Amino acid sequence: MDIEVHTTSLEGVLLIDTKFFRDERGFFIENYHKQRFREHGIDAEFVQDNHSGSKHGVLRGLHYQDMTAPMGKLVRCTVGSIQDVAVDLRVGSPTFAQWVDAELSTDNMRQIWVPPGFGHGFVTLSEYAEVQYKCSGFYAPPSEGTVAWNDPELAIAWRVPDPQVSQRDGQGMSLTQYRERPAFRYEGGRLA
Repeated sequence: MDIEVHTTSLEGVLLIDTKFFRDERGFFIENYHKQRFREHGIDAEFVQDNHSGSKHGVLRGLHYQDMTAPMGKLVRCTVGSIQDVAVDLRVGSPTFAQWVDAELSTDNMRQIWVPPGFGHGFVTLSEYAEVQYKCSGFYAPPSEGTVAWNDPELAIAWRVPDPQVSQRDGQGMSLTQYRERPAFRYEGGRLA
């Protein structure tokens, strides 16, 4: 199956539309094909698959793993719909602290590639949603970090005004705190 890869305003963050077939029986999609993804610049080796379910208004994020265990994510919503957000956390990048979002849903079958160097989060727009994502690194608790989803400097336009967040996500660091000990740097046009 063919894929269309769309660049975003954040270098490296990509939106992926995959052709799929739907009829009275249901649907079929080939959501990942290593060779086709590689042709479009996504050459990650995926080592872990994650799957979460969330009620309406649940927000998860903004998460990352630092350079001791970097993790990129290929994210798709397999039930319902979400607003998915990627934030540039590469200090020195021309787009540092900027964000992009996309609606991912069972209707559009869209995916987003969030490479290392970016924070990632999403909020459930539908009554219930399930999100599955392939990871390019193993989950490593000592390497993980959380930036506040509601940091005023980021000013993310979340589509749910008063989301439900976990205690951990509610205590995410501010962007000011993140700058003091950044997880990622952008030097010479690449992640360092």
